[in-house]
Amino acid sequence: MIDGREPDRLYLTYRVFAEDVNAVVEAARVEQTIEFPYELVPEWIQQTVVGRIEDMTPATATGPGEPPATDVTLSYDERILDGDGGITQLLNVIWGNVSMFDGLRVIGIEPPQRLLASLPGPRFGIDGLRELTGAYGRPLLATALKPIGLSATEMAAEAKIMAEAGMDVIKDDHGLANQPWAPWRERVRSVAEAVAEANAATGGRTIYMPSMNMPVDRIIDLAHEAKGYGAGGLCVLVGVTSFDSLRAFAADEELALPLMGHPALIGSYAMNPRQGIAPGLLYGLIMRLAGADMAVYANFGGRFGPDRDDVLAVRDNCWRELGPLPRILPTPGGGMSLATMPAMIDMYGEDGAFLVGGALRRGDLRANTEALRAAIAGGVEEV
Repeated sequence: MIDGREPDRLYLTYRVFAEDVNAVVEAARVEQTIEFPYELVPEWIQQTVVGRIEDMTPATATGPGEPPATDVTLSYDERILDGDGGITQLLNVIWGNVSMFDGLRVIGIEPPQRLLASLPGPRFGIDGLRELTGAYGRPLLATALKPIGLSATEMAAEAKIMAEAGMDVIKDDHGLANQPWAPWRERVRSVAEAVAEANAATGGRTIYMPSMNMPVDRIIDLAHEAKGYGAGGLCVLVGVTSFDSLRAFAADEELALPLMGHPALIGSYAMNPRQGIAPGLLYGLIMRLAGADMAVYANFGGRFGPDRDDVLAVRDNCWRELGPLPRILPTPGGGMSLATMPAMIDMYGEDGAFLVGGALRRGDLRANTEALRAAIAGGVEEV
């Protein structure tokens, strides 16, 4: 037993907003397993395959006019999951048919130990990324190449300046795909070469991560192609190409690149406080289970406006003990600037990566990058 829980079971906690919580729970534990009339299956399936109710506790009072909320923990025999270490069936059990239920939100996930051991998980994690970038004793600094419309040559020139100025990670903006202004192959080749030139000149170790916003039938081949051009990592849009594409990259021994998980398209799962999957689990835990070394999500106080507690929950799920899976870098973005660095360093210490975009372009790109790098190197007192 682990904290009173069996290590060979998957535990899921849902916040249920309903007058008749029992009816919702009975429906959920069946829908997420057999999806068949409960009374028509043999008793052994009822007892073994169908989800088991572990706990039901009244939740914090909701607002005026809101239905009562109850936190319900269900557990599932691990054999209902994919025995080959896949992420797809795990996601299906967490949020499959119940995604069509109203007033149901996933607020807790405790994977079985055997699943944790079978997943490839993050290949590098925090320690591996530090070794690759040489960023010890401080947070990492990351940025995105943007906007769409710049040529590959223009993007490469910007990437070279930022790499020379000390940027640790340069990724494609998630909207960059294979548009005519900067076709994918031309852009990846040009930017990778520019970053390599900057690293050679300065002794730096900047990593370039192209966006894998590409068709699923070509994405693995293109990832290897990107590595051949000199890309040092990959930015994976898990909502567009699936969490399992992230897992496939993480498991690929020949590819062996650090991975950034990007939240495009999955935000809708987390925005409604009465529906979906809590941000800490979606952007932190599930990203990590799928193999992300860096988990991107919206910072509080920026243009997306998530709750501070939700942001802290993402951070904690990137860092908490999770069997053999290494800790990963929480990578907040959106509204980041030199002015936000003291608060960010206070919140993440040295074990975060700060994704700064538009603020770098307000003025001199090189000077702004150097100022940010100096701020995170010096710590809060020096900002």
